Amino acid sequence: MKHIVLALALTVAMPALAQAQAQSLDQRIAAKLAEAPTGTRFGLVVTDPNGREIVAINPDGRFIPASNTKIYTTAAAFAYLPDINQPDTAGGAAVRMEGDDVVLVGRGDARLSSADDCTVDCLATLADAIAAKTKRVRNVIGDDMIYPDQHWGPGMSWNNIPSSSGTGASALTLDDNELKLAVSPAKVGEAAKIELWPYFTIDNQAKTVPGDGTELGWTRDPNGKLLHITGTIGADAKPRTWKLGIDDPADYSAWRLKVLLEARGVKVKGAVQVRHRPLTPQDDPEYRVKNNVAVTPAAPSGPVLAQLTPPPFAEDLKHINKVSQNLHAELTLRRVALFQGGSGSIADGVAKVEKMLTAAGLPRTAWDFSDGSGMSSYNRVAPRGTVALLRWVAVQPWGAQFRDTLPIGGVDGTLARRFKGTPLEGKVFAKTGTLNQTNAVAGYLTAASGKTLTFAFYANDVPGDVSATKYMDDVLNMVAAGN
Repeated sequence: MKHIVLALALTVAMPALAQAQAQSLDQRIAAKLAEAPTGTRFGLVVTDPNGREIVAINPDGRFIPASNTKIYTTAAAFAYLPDINQPDTAGGAAVRMEGDDVVLVGRGDARLSSADDCTVDCLATLADAIAAKTKRVRNVIGDDMIYPDQHWGPGMSWNNIPSSSGTGASALTLDDNELKLAVSPAKVGEAAKIELWPYFTIDNQAKTVPGDGTELGWTRDPNGKLLHITGTIGADAKPRTWKLGIDDPADYSAWRLKVLLEARGVKVKGAVQVRHRPLTPQDDPEYRVKNNVAVTPAAPSGPVLAQLTPPPFAEDLKHINKVSQNLHAELTLRRVALFQGGSGSIADGVAKVEKMLTAAGLPRTAWDFSDGSGMSSYNRVAPRGTVALLRWVAVQPWGAQFRDTLPIGGVDGTLARRFKGTPLEGKVFAKTGTLNQTNAVAGYLTAASGKTLTFAFYANDVPGDVSATKYMDDVLNMVAAGN
């Protein structure tokens, strides 16, 4: 009889013990997040393999996701785009001749390169094809008309546009639409030395001063080509480098092709020109439905002289999530937008994402997107919605491949320096996000029990330039240890 009473007592005690442990975890999480700068707003959802919520802090609140947006964009690419594991026969740039004009046509590939050491997907290959056909051309024309002329999404901060983080998106993309600027010291009292391909006009006001201190800056107006360089660099200082954004990638690509042609002995008698397709109401899917009109097609192209075949698009999706490549994510959204008769516009891309999220069971209140990279301050997601998407992704035929695109804690990508030396080193597979006053991380982690947990963690309104990632990582380690 005593054994029965003892068994009943244990049965009653176990739920109480589990409740106490859960409360303890909640209290420890609350204490840790309270250490973050005052005013920081957190949202966190963690679920077990069965979908039970282990932690739910402001689960349906709406947060700026920053580069967590790329989870949604790349998932849509996996969900909709065919043959992403095959050579990218549809995306490669091409050249054709129109009379004496050379036309460089972009087809959406983000990896075209003009680097001297390029071996795959090289602009030089197209230049060689032209040089083999003729030694005299008139104009060199950059054509990015497969997508509408929409270089930046709504909500892009104007101050990011001149940088590599905000470089313009275009169907004709080259060298990640970036230029390398290097500033080195000269003799004391002289202007600093500038190294930059002559695509921009340089106003060099930077001076060389004694010592090794450096106070340099640069500015450029959006859609302008005049680059102002100011400040001082010490005569004993090391060179400083930056990556500058390109506002009109089709123009830059045509300019580089002209340079390569002239290096091959081809006389260019005319000028660098561009062909853009203006954004029109027909590029909005809601307008097309309401007015019963079709997509405005891109201008027809003539016979192709040469076309490149980039590596499989899946490789670029992995690159996007591992290093958080903004431009490539924007081009992915536009490529998704072309699927099944779309226009290639941001609006069409977001409509495809919405279709995926509806299939995944997300409520419409759980998200809003204005771009594909997360640079837009208009984007919003709810932690519960992101977890729902990640759980849906995990059971798709491509779910394991998607997970392989995510950075690994303490190992690679944007998580290479996070979670090192903690129990979660090598056990967090997640996409990060950083924007002004915003930190984000969402994905999967392996808990102490060996179970896979799905999570989405957002910090918004972080005061000043302080990062909330330390507190977020500590909380995830707490959750993993207790589950």
